[in-house]
Amino acid sequence: MWQSFSKNYKIIITTSLMLVAILLYSWLRDSAQLVNKQEAMKIIDSGAIEKAVVSEPYLYLESDQKSYKVLKAAIDMPLLFDKTLVEYDEEGIPFIDILMLLFIIGFSFYIVLIINEARKRQEQPSEAPLEEHNAYLPQQNIMPQLSAVRFSDVAGIDDVKEELEEIIDFLRYPDKYRNFDIRLPKGVLLIGPPGVGKTLIAKAVAGEADVPFFYQSAASFVRIYVGMGAKRVSELFNKAKQMAPSIVFIDEIDAVGKRRGGLNNDEREATLNQLLTEMDGFEESSGVMVIAATNKIDMLDEALLRAGRFDRQIHISLPNFKERRCTIELYLRDKKHSVDTDKVAHMTIGFNSAALATLINEAALYTLREKRECIETQDVEAVKDKVLLGKHKIKTYNKKEQKIQALYQAAKAVTATWLEVEYEKIGLIASSFIPHHSEIISKTVLENELKVLLSGRIATQKIYGELFSNAKEDIHQAKRLAAQIIEEFVMAEEYFAAPSYAETILQEATGEVKTLLNQLDSAVIKVEAYLLEHESITPVETKKILHDLF
Repeated sequence: MWQSFSKNYKIIITTSLMLVAILLYSWLRDSAQLVNKQEAMKIIDSGAIEKAVVSEPYLYLESDQKSYKVLKAAIDMPLLFDKTLVEYDEEGIPFIDILMLLFIIGFSFYIVLIINEARKRQEQPSEAPLEEHNAYLPQQNIMPQLSAVRFSDVAGIDDVKEELEEIIDFLRYPDKYRNFDIRLPKGVLLIGPPGVGKTLIAKAVAGEADVPFFYQSAASFVRIYVGMGAKRVSELFNKAKQMAPSIVFIDEIDAVGKRRGGLNNDEREATLNQLLTEMDGFEESSGVMVIAATNKIDMLDEALLRAGRFDRQIHISLPNFKERRCTIELYLRDKKHSVDTDKVAHMTIGFNSAALATLINEAALYTLREKRECIETQDVEAVKDKVLLGKHKIKTYNKKEQKIQALYQAAKAVTATWLEVEYEKIGLIASSFIPHHSEIISKTVLENELKVLLSGRIATQKIYGELFSNAKEDIHQAKRLAAQIIEEFVMAEEYFAAPSYAETILQEATGEVKTLLNQLDSAVIKVEAYLLEHESITPVETKKILHDLF
């Protein structure tokens, strides 16, 4: 064990033990009660003193039951001998002093020997294999959970539920899929901003399938001991296989699955390699399903995302109006209330599921403080700012901002649909475009994506006559894409195109988007109204609007 301790740790332990020994010595050396001159004279006059010992600066008075000490200068020593027959010992070193000093010296010498021996062992090269080293690492107690969460406990994720139905059915009836030689994905990656309920969704899958649920935070894999992270991953998957069918849920997988290379942590890389090995090592029919969650997919190592690992990705966005209303109704289900859920849903644009839960809980507490039994809409309104400005800072929009953002996103939806740029959903808060996985990408495809990124800014500038800050992320992305077209994909007419050519690409795209939006102006207005009412729109709904108008 001493080999695994750091040098500083050894010094701390040694110093602590020495301090304990010194305190023990002090306590045993001088446990006499300190008294003043008057109290000392009373004790002397009582005749109970059997022995007096002088040890500067005190005079010690000992009876058969207790010891006292008084400052020697306060006592008239001849008077003491006149009043009591006591034995007077000259100042010297008592036996207990000698005993304790010898103990401290011997104990210190023993500690020094142990440290020197440990240092010699560390300096010797280790020939033990990794397996022998891991045998000394602490064992983790891996216990699965039996989730009581069902999809009925999670509101506003109907599209996510549909994608997960196959997974649940496979976990319930694995033989049905084995008989047809059907391969289901080994891993499912839940992607979305914090607070949208990724962990709750994974628990709901385990609850619906009625299988053991192994929860692990990716950060817990990376340990101070070298090799501990990889060992924990191996133990986790072995336990999951033993209890298959089962679900392994890895939360915040970006903590261990960051892209390799550069200034990376060796322990993290070893853990990631072990995770990749485990996912390659079990068959699709093993009954183990790996679900992971992240809000930083751009940071994940490409090896995690390739086919055969996390080959199914499910994007979970912030809830729209309908989803927020369902979530609010769910949180109010067991509470006495008269809340207008439509009104609350309208005023909570940008709230995630966790923020809505906090909002309803704060409203209930506010009702209780007001000594009422029924939660009302005004109670929710009263605590909304507290949730917004407190520890849960949520991005939200007022009425004017909603109109600006709706126009901005409507232009993107119409342009993307017209130019056939694939997306899952475009909402007031965020856009969910589908990344292309083709190895060969045409310049036209990239330029169309560029036009979509520019369309929102062009539309709002046309209607309002000025630029707005909500375009900053899209414009930054458009600049990066224009630079990629020139430098990474080498799609400029000149082989050595100047960096300023990126500006030419952006200006040409801007002119084409202006012309396109002038032609599709009525469609943008229709989609804008749709977004203000529903807060999100899919390609199917946008195509229907375009089809009805053109």
